[in-house]
Amino acid sequence: MKIKSSVNSQSIDFNADDKNPLLMNGGVDDSLRIIDKISDHHLIVERKNRKFEVRLLTLDAEKKIAQIKVDGHRFEVKQEDEYDILLRTLGMGVGVVKKVNDMKAPMPGVVLDIKVTSGQVIKKDDPIVVLEAMKMENLLKSPIDGVIKGISIAKGETVEKNRVLVTFE
Repeated sequence: MKIKSSVNSQSIDFNADDKNPLLMNGGVDDSLRIIDKISDHHLIVERKNRKFEVRLLTLDAEKKIAQIKVDGHRFEVKQEDEYDILLRTLGMGVGVVKKVNDMKAPMPGVVLDIKVTSGQVIKKDDPIVVLEAMKMENLLKSPIDGVIKGISIAKGETVEKNRVLVTFE
């Protein structure tokens, strides 16, 4: 089975190099095989007549990052499949950070309340603005952790769709 991985921003397959005898830039290595399965998280593997003790320390399934220990040395391995590579190529991969400079009105409406002030530190999903649209109150939340740079609206003001409400530093 071919699993593309990245260690220290390098794309690799499970093979070998000077630092980690199981990992290397290049193609798939068919000589890596499991000798003994001590547990689901602890294996003895063999590669080119050398045995290695491999332990899975942590696994973040959402980010596809594993911390492994090979013969006492720790390594971080990021797993990628063909779909992850395609999404990353298109700029849509997991972990891609998108810089958000401002928050725009998602619909036309009237500003009922402004929940932040200029210079305020905010967290993702903190309330920013209450916008009345179609006789409903809509609480607009922060898309990012950040700092409010400026507020472009006033309470009671009517705004059009895509009007900038606040800017972030």
